[in-house]
Amino acid sequence: MKSKILSLIIVMSVVSCSEDFLDRKPKGNLTAETFFENEEHAVWATNAIYANFRSWEYCGLPYIGATDIISDDSDKGSTENDGPYLREIDDFQFDATNQTFSTIWKGHYLTISRANLAINRIPDIVMSETLKARLIGEAKFLRAFNYLRLVQWFGDIPLITKQLNDDEYFTQKRNTKSEIYALIEKDLQDAISVLPEKSAYTSEDLGRATKGAAKGILAKLYMVQNKFDKALQLSEEIISSNQYTLLPNYNQIFTQTGENGSESIFEIGAVALQASVVGSGATPYNMVQGVRGVPNLGWGFNRPSDDLISNYEAGDPRRQATIIYVGEVLPDGSTIVQDNPEILNERFNQKAWVSKHAGLQDNGPGNIRLLRYADVLLLAAEAANETGNATKALEYVNMIRKRARGTNTFILKDLTTTNQADLRTAIRRERRSELAMEQHRWFDLQRWGIQSAVMTKLGKAFVANKHELFPLPQTEIDLSGGTLGQNAGY
Repeated sequence: MKSKILSLIIVMSVVSCSEDFLDRKPKGNLTAETFFENEEHAVWATNAIYANFRSWEYCGLPYIGATDIISDDSDKGSTENDGPYLREIDDFQFDATNQTFSTIWKGHYLTISRANLAINRIPDIVMSETLKARLIGEAKFLRAFNYLRLVQWFGDIPLITKQLNDDEYFTQKRNTKSEIYALIEKDLQDAISVLPEKSAYTSEDLGRATKGAAKGILAKLYMVQNKFDKALQLSEEIISSNQYTLLPNYNQIFTQTGENGSESIFEIGAVALQASVVGSGATPYNMVQGVRGVPNLGWGFNRPSDDLISNYEAGDPRRQATIIYVGEVLPDGSTIVQDNPEILNERFNQKAWVSKHAGLQDNGPGNIRLLRYADVLLLAAEAANETGNATKALEYVNMIRKRARGTNTFILKDLTTTNQADLRTAIRRERRSELAMEQHRWFDLQRWGIQSAVMTKLGKAFVANKHELFPLPQTEIDLSGGTLGQNAGY
């Protein structure tokens, strides 16, 4: 969808909401009443939802803190005194005033606000009914995607499905997780019923929500709910759709040539536009994790951890494809990473690496991979094992291992155990090796119920029955006059 980056940002002011969703009335030169008049407006409004996925509040450093750095996959990185709020996250010494939480809250509720506007106003436009249904389906998918993240981070949260009036900003209350789950499920089922498969899109529309993407996120919801039979059914529908295949080389996935490839189920497009172009289709995602020093490609946060490195089996090529080490030639062969004496044991996330590009560091052109076919295969393996079908579980997990080992038959042998507990452990390890540094690990630890055990083993100051969830941002609680309430322990 890179060819349509500009159209994604044209109407940002039209569909934007407040600084904090409880703060004040949304502002803009055009209002919802005067904007939603024709088919082009409907497309623009839907595109603006995707556009927010590229914002600092959505995919910048706080997001990395709330996904990778807080997990056992990575440490804060950068220099010792850089980003102290992320040191609090890494060490579990944070409270509700940490900017990580207010930033991701704002970014995700802003995206939900844009989705709500599209869902509620596009139905009234006279336009192609087929396109109308698809655009509403895209908006519902994107809303569900955001609510699934928020409910996993914060637990009970406000459920907003419309544009708020002036008197509603300060009166929001928290809805239960089950209510949030119900909306997510309904939105995704609606999306599945109208969205096309990936192959039905033209090349310029690749990156839009698809039937497969909606099924994949719904499968993730069912895994969170331990509804393994339903998750397995959806995962196998994706597998049997013949829409996706594993790329033959793991190293290809996160290169420019791998963008929207056969393995991609859902990713957000980005492009480094020239400085003369109004607006931006770029993201800060690459910059905050880029090599810091020589070459100077970024800020150097999100250091792959010692614990992650020890997770890989001997000879697993995915480790080298995931981590950039000092003394290593960069993937494009441009130069060698030199030691930065200001950073202790520096290493960097190769999956976020991009080569030299137009503009400054924050003009990041790398697509953000949010759901890969490998993830779905591993969900299918896990769900199959939990429902007692070890044979099927082995089939799916060994597809991942076969791709990873390539032509080297001496490493990553096929798994053979049919013992459910042993296979569960093996599949979980495989998920970590395959999906490391892709912002999935914290959510996996949470749904497996092992956050406390894992983080305590690493010596983190994790407090059971507290740190499983994040605190609601103190700013939101203050704006509500205390109506929202706070999670236990904060």
